[in-house]
Amino acid sequence: MGPANKDGVNPGQAGNELFDSLRLELRRGCLVLAVLAQLRAEHYGYTLRKSLAEAGLEIEESTLYPLLRRLETQGLLTSEWREEDRRNKRFYRLSNEGERILQLLLAEWNGINDSLNRIVEGEGVTKER
Repeated sequence: MGPANKDGVNPGQAGNELFDSLRLELRRGCLVLAVLAQLRAEHYGYTLRKSLAEAGLEIEESTLYPLLRRLETQGLLTSEWREEDRRNKRFYRLSNEGERILQLLLAEWNGINDSLNRIVEGEGVTKER
């Protein structure tokens, strides 16, 4: 048996590939929500990654920067280049549309989370007759 993950669950050697695939799928939407929420305050890439990691949600650069570009193209973020500590850095912040979408997504997330908690705890399960 392989090592347990941070939740104490051991996915088993044969199930690792499937687990990893499903875990990535689960994380994708969560990362978008986390990035949008974190960008209510201005960050550049490194400080954004650091703040997310400190909150327990690590994200690779190879995932973060394409996500930031996509969210900016979708009109959810604004960015600007500025010099800080003698280096040019691109600072990102939530746009007005991004703030509106974030509020809608948070309401959706809370509804899904509440339902999922009821299902996992068995409250939403109906017994077949």
